[in-house]
Amino acid sequence: MYLPKFEFHEPSTVLEACQILTKYGKKATIIAGGTDVLVNMKKKIIAPKQLISIGRISGLSTIEESEGWIKIGACCLVSELAASDIIKKNIEALSESAINLGSPLVRNLATIGGNIRSARPAAELPPALIAYDAKLKLQSGKGERTVGLDGFFKGPGATIMEQDEIIVEIHIKIPPAHSGASYINLAVRKANDINIVNVASYISLDGKNGSIKSARIVMGCVGPKHLRALSAEKLLMNEQPSAELFAKAGEAAMTDCAPIDDFRGSAEYKKDMAGILTKRTLITAFDRTKD
Repeated sequence: MYLPKFEFHEPSTVLEACQILTKYGKKATIIAGGTDVLVNMKKKIIAPKQLISIGRISGLSTIEESEGWIKIGACCLVSELAASDIIKKNIEALSESAINLGSPLVRNLATIGGNIRSARPAAELPPALIAYDAKLKLQSGKGERTVGLDGFFKGPGATIMEQDEIIVEIHIKIPPAHSGASYINLAVRKANDINIVNVASYISLDGKNGSIKSARIVMGCVGPKHLRALSAEKLLMNEQPSAELFAKAGEAAMTDCAPIDDFRGSAEYKKDMAGILTKRTLITAFDRTKD
């Protein structure tokens, strides 16, 4: 299957990339790893006349810890996320989601920015990122802005980004003491398969043996975009952690999702699994609050 014809641009700075993107508008597409863009071009889903490669722009592939924040360049490879000691130590659920993304070949090409920008409801990284309340730094020819990832997605393939904007960095505040998070995905095969359901949960306690003061539960593949299990989060607030509480939260999460029937599974099955994975991720997240 051949690619449609296009012009290739390889700018040396983000500003130059923004200027090219502004010049060509909807005829242009940003490419980094290409694991989504090139596949969609071969399938004739998209046919951009201009491809703007940002994969070699200096500074877009770094992972840095600074002043209580972790900053990840948008072109950081998923394999680098999975291997990073900074990520494993501070935001383990993101490391788990990176390890479970595709095959080694895909992880060595795919980027964190591309996985976010694709806005696929089954994407691997967004649940953990939203659970950690990640922020995105966007840049265009007009300047920069920072937006929360929770609220970034509008639907399948759709985000709040403007046509001329590029994701530059992902910012995650290092969780406080007595916090924990976990990510689990369910797929037919371990690699190279689209998730059936994936869930990330984060909780923070009010002291070592305290009640839950903060909770975020994010589900994928059970709606047109990644969904917060708000009913489950509300149920957890100010309560003492326990297996019984987490089971109730799993039941509540089932009411917060709206999956559809498809060849990967029935809506009923996906809803049940969303509840089970919510309970399991909460149990693991609580265990990690003790570290």
